[in-house]
Amino acid sequence: MIKSKITRFVSMVSAAACVTACVNFSSFVDISEAVEVKTAFEITEDMGLGWNLGNTFDSYNNKVDKMGLEAETTWGNPKTTNEMLDAVKAKGFNTIRVPVTWYQHVDENYTIDAEWLARVKEVVDHCYNNGMYVILNLHHEEPYQNRSTLGADYEEINGYVTALWGQLAETFKDYDQHLIFETMNEPRATGTDHEWWGPTAEEVDTINKINANSLDVIRKAGGQNETRLVMMPGYCASSDTSMMSKVVIPDDDFVAASVHAYSPYSFAMDATYTEHDTFTDANKNELVSIMDGIRKTFSDKDIPVVLGEFSASNFDNTDARCEWAEAYLTTAKTFGFPCVLWDNNVVSNNGGEAHGYLDRKNLKWYDVSEPVVDTMVKIINDDSIVWGSERKSPVIEHDDITTGKQLIDTTYDLDASVKDGNCTPGLNADWTLLEGGDVAVQYTGEAPVIAVCDGEWNNWTEIKPYDDVDGIAYYSSEHIKSAWSGDTADIQHLFVRTNSKTTVTAIAVIGGGDVVDPPEDNTKIYKVDMANRGDSDVLTFTIEGAAGSTTNGCVGYMGEDWVSLEWEGKIGADGKLNVEVDISSVPKSVTSAEIQIWWCDDENGEMTTYNFKSGETVSTTTTAQPSPGTTTTTNSDLPPAPDGLICGDANGDHQINMADVATIIQYIGNKDAYSVSSTKEADTNADGQITGEDALIIQQYLAKMYTSLPVK
Repeated sequence: MIKSKITRFVSMVSAAACVTACVNFSSFVDISEAVEVKTAFEITEDMGLGWNLGNTFDSYNNKVDKMGLEAETTWGNPKTTNEMLDAVKAKGFNTIRVPVTWYQHVDENYTIDAEWLARVKEVVDHCYNNGMYVILNLHHEEPYQNRSTLGADYEEINGYVTALWGQLAETFKDYDQHLIFETMNEPRATGTDHEWWGPTAEEVDTINKINANSLDVIRKAGGQNETRLVMMPGYCASSDTSMMSKVVIPDDDFVAASVHAYSPYSFAMDATYTEHDTFTDANKNELVSIMDGIRKTFSDKDIPVVLGEFSASNFDNTDARCEWAEAYLTTAKTFGFPCVLWDNNVVSNNGGEAHGYLDRKNLKWYDVSEPVVDTMVKIINDDSIVWGSERKSPVIEHDDITTGKQLIDTTYDLDASVKDGNCTPGLNADWTLLEGGDVAVQYTGEAPVIAVCDGEWNNWTEIKPYDDVDGIAYYSSEHIKSAWSGDTADIQHLFVRTNSKTTVTAIAVIGGGDVVDPPEDNTKIYKVDMANRGDSDVLTFTIEGAAGSTTNGCVGYMGEDWVSLEWEGKIGADGKLNVEVDISSVPKSVTSAEIQIWWCDDENGEMTTYNFKSGETVSTTTTAQPSPGTTTTTNSDLPPAPDGLICGDANGDHQINMADVATIIQYIGNKDAYSVSSTKEADTNADGQITGEDALIIQQYLAKMYTSLPVK
């Protein structure tokens, strides 16, 4: 198998920092002898449907430096038993992922505590000897792996990660291909304004190098590690194409891309979404589009994929979740993606993290979730749905680029970091030339987009490629027509634009291919009359939407090339985000511009008003806020809770952060072993009780969804 290197993120989103835990076990069972070697694609097909032992061995307590075996139950889950794991297999699961946090179980030389390793091995052994596939990883390694200085700390992070994999590879060297290693879990720059979106080149490079080095350490350990499947995530293990495309997969026959897809996020995780009771056609189309992006990024290049985490949180919407499960597993099965269900054993709706499926204490499947699991198992066992039957994207026949109308006769090196360097010059291409055909762009580097505009250089409209083969991207005139607002006869000019670095060697209009649905583009565009700016050098505008929603976009205009002045921010508790953009660099000759919203967590977010200001020079007055769990707030910033206590400081350390969330979860799980600083300090909704909702409210407060505590 030949694997291509991919060099180009978040959904957003990923979401494995869920809240609960579990553990306990039995004795060692003999390891079976090696069976015949399967290919990587044969392994992923055999894995089928999987289940995560979530919030168990991945639990930690950041109030202490070291932990022992008590870590397994720190987040409130019961100790893992053979009966629990057998119940998972009996339900129809063939893979168990065992997330493990190691950093509180190593010494200064990164040597793993023998007792902790033996306990993890005990669980691995039972699943392995039960004929199941087992995924073992490094999870929640925040102090050593996930850090704000990810891009600068390659040497230290690499030393830690490879030291652990050297020990694990040696421990499990005689286990056959039923044991799978996953190098990292959602590696990212925690505590930054881009923790879940938009990594730097240095951060991507760190992740890619550590993946490769971990693989090298595993292979050199010998034994059956030489043919062991190794899963490798990109930044956040994101399912977003722009971040997946930055992953570099080593040239190795037994490597798979590790992707997390709580998709579509609005339905699966977003507590502010209002249509959880219905899995809509729009939800389904978005899901298929995300899966297709994974397929195009990896499967089309002969790289296997494992969806190591997926789920739809319980919003008291079992029927809709069953419809989601049917669509999800059907698409994943036909594309050849094994799916591993995230289960944190939280069943009650708690704002997007209720991923409870198995009642681990009573060994019963929760009533609200069992139909969802049964739907998944039904799809996996349905022989009429053929595994991997659509593993690769449909092949579209295209005319040779040299046979069409050539639009350039020179090479263009485009660089988005260079002022006015992100576009080709405007090319003459009216609708009579474009109609019925495809624009073909031959390039190296980042895949470009094209844009068309009218004879006055207005109505800038961008189109993404519907196919990309062997370094040639194809853009359909049908997609241009559907994106264009107004009469297509007004189209006069065409540009090729990059978000990064792209070298364009040929642009031609060729015969149209078999057009597929255009890639979904949710950009919202608002026209700005720049003729009214006068002497103003600042454009101000207001974005309105759900409180706490992250949003970004640009102010764009046509100069000699198309210029984008980017902005980003988070909508406040009042439902508004006020943005100021420096427009002093915009020539006075520019009479029209656009405010574009590229992304908003609230799909109904809108720009409502804009105006101009003079005498100031600012680029943007608002910037992206840290993701939940990265903000630290001192008590002096908080209003007093009842009786003069500081609400939210559950652990009494005079700060409000994710440590307080963990404290509440630990307290709920085991009141005898854990305590809170005060009931009233931990009671963030002032209802007289300490529940999971109090932990959730702290996370929402850190995300700026609330401006004060308690929230009644």
